[in-house]
Amino acid sequence: MQPLDVVRWGIIGVGDVTEVKSGPGFQQAEGSELVAVMRRDGAKAADYARRHGVPRWYDDADALLADPDVDAVYVATPPDSHRDYTARAAAAGKPVYVEKPMARTADECRTMIRACDAADVPLFVAYYRRAMPRFATVATLLADGAIGDVRAVTLLTTSGGVWDPAHLPWRVRPEISGGGLFVDLGSHTLDLVDHLLGPLGDVQGRAVNVAGQYPAEDTVTMTFRAGADVEGTGLWCFAAEERTDEVSLVGSRGTLRFSTFGDEPLRLTTATGTREIEAPRPATVQLPLIRTVVDALRGTGECPSTGRTALRTSEVIDTVLADYRDRMALGS
Repeated sequence: MQPLDVVRWGIIGVGDVTEVKSGPGFQQAEGSELVAVMRRDGAKAADYARRHGVPRWYDDADALLADPDVDAVYVATPPDSHRDYTARAAAAGKPVYVEKPMARTADECRTMIRACDAADVPLFVAYYRRAMPRFATVATLLADGAIGDVRAVTLLTTSGGVWDPAHLPWRVRPEISGGGLFVDLGSHTLDLVDHLLGPLGDVQGRAVNVAGQYPAEDTVTMTFRAGADVEGTGLWCFAAEERTDEVSLVGSRGTLRFSTFGDEPLRLTTATGTREIEAPRPATVQLPLIRTVVDALRGTGECPSTGRTALRTSEVIDTVLADYRDRMALGS
């Protein structure tokens, strides 16, 4: 497609994620405008448009896609509708920026890629940590040899909570999300490791549900290789008392520790001691990535998070959850 002078955006699905994390970014990025929003509840769409100064609102996705003033579409609905909305946007000739996880399964991701390829429109995915300054700092430290050669990586995420089985959020309903919090949250960390160290291979894993509060997995273990030769292990337990969020990159001359979701300092430990490095999050966390999407559509840059990079993360998740999904399908 031809580069755009200004990218005029429409959003399908203006839920909570669009209030602060993403929506304002389409108004803040240079060369970008938010001109229309859609939600099936028209009153809520109108309220969002009023509060955020958006010229038009719709309660029908096809009406937004038919709007000639909408150049590109951000799909911010739950994962079960990503494939459909992406295909419809591509058929309308609109580039797509879709929320993560890209879809419920890798097969759905591949369908989305094929639809955008056939329509000759680009497909981007909101794995926004690939562009956040916090993780650009991590990448710079690695490139500068702050910990020497990276030998291993460990991923640890734990949290807990009480869930009402009568009112489960979509994030733990596999028919909507593709899994549980491992898919919703763990995908961010897996994609970030792919970005920092290289694609993940030799993936093996096991998923179980130990607390029985919802149908999706709540505890996952895995081993993998990142890039050419970095050995990795991961544990996600969402049935725990303690809240933990830590990535540890173990190198030949030190270790770098940081969280995926927090904004506390990075911790660099070497033979000389431990140094804390400030690495806060931006107020609009998706803005740095949105800027790269806008630059790509204007022909002035590239975006690091595309359908094809996001597909790799979905393939990893499919591998890890394959046995659990099979067991659930059999009712065990």
